[in-house]
Amino acid sequence: MPNLTRRDVLIAATATGGVLASQSAQAAARSGDGKKPTLCLFSKPLPFLGYSELGKALGEMGIPGVDLTTRPSGHVLPENVERDLPKAQADLKKHGVEISMITTGLTSIDDPAARPTLHTAARLGVPFFKLGYYRYEDLSQLDSTLAEVKREVEGLAGLAQQAGIQGGFHNHSGAYVGAAMWDHWWALRDTDPRWMGFYFDPMHATVEGGGAGWKIGFQRLASRLKMVSVKDFFWEKRAGKWTHDVCPLGEGMVDLPAFFRTLAATDFDGPITLHVEYEIQGATESARRDNVLAAIEKDYKYLKKIYNEAYGA
Repeated sequence: MPNLTRRDVLIAATATGGVLASQSAQAAARSGDGKKPTLCLFSKPLPFLGYSELGKALGEMGIPGVDLTTRPSGHVLPENVERDLPKAQADLKKHGVEISMITTGLTSIDDPAARPTLHTAARLGVPFFKLGYYRYEDLSQLDSTLAEVKREVEGLAGLAQQAGIQGGFHNHSGAYVGAAMWDHWWALRDTDPRWMGFYFDPMHATVEGGGAGWKIGFQRLASRLKMVSVKDFFWEKRAGKWTHDVCPLGEGMVDLPAFFRTLAATDFDGPITLHVEYEIQGATESARRDNVLAAIEKDYKYLKKIYNEAYGA
């Protein structure tokens, strides 16, 4: 087999020929050091589970890792991070579940929680953290907003380096800095790529970029990719207005198989975190909670399927 460059496999992976793309992705994965991305669950939909119960639930579903909310109203509260994050890790490990990453609300090193959160997570061996969000409050002030965000992100990158943990800047759709993925590239271009990079979300990229926008954005960000978020959506018109509704994986508009073929053609080996953020009902609160767990299990099976197809597992 001829040696493929990174450019070759990326082009092949995004081609319309699915078989060729899959073969190229698998060849690229085999040509590296053998590392593959890890799968985990974003803990947000399970606020009713304590650390041990969370570990037990994920362990029973075969989910090896958790993206643990470590932010206001999260599983670990920022003011208690030095006490509770070690406890969470210990309780989760009893069930064979690792903390693959933490989701924080951090947007500045001036946040009192910034240093204790990053240093505690790094000391525990947690490799990645997600930043909080920056919004465009006034689009007429776009340039000054971007400049301020760039300063804040650079400060967090420096703190991440001191602590020894890698940060990821998420591309959230809407009036957020990063919805246009060129914002990400501009804000992070002067940071050390060992400590600060991108947290790519193909759903939000599709919301903002349609059929080709996510591919263009991913191409720009791929070399500094730290984490990946997986969810799905569809557009719906309600009360005369179009809105995007999050839905179970495989039932929406995100071309997840194509995305995974593209991802597998890179050297990315960080966490892929499953998000279950659509509305789930139940006749009682107990029934709703059971339905949430069932939805997670169903989505995870789909995620494992497309992961295995892309990575040749």
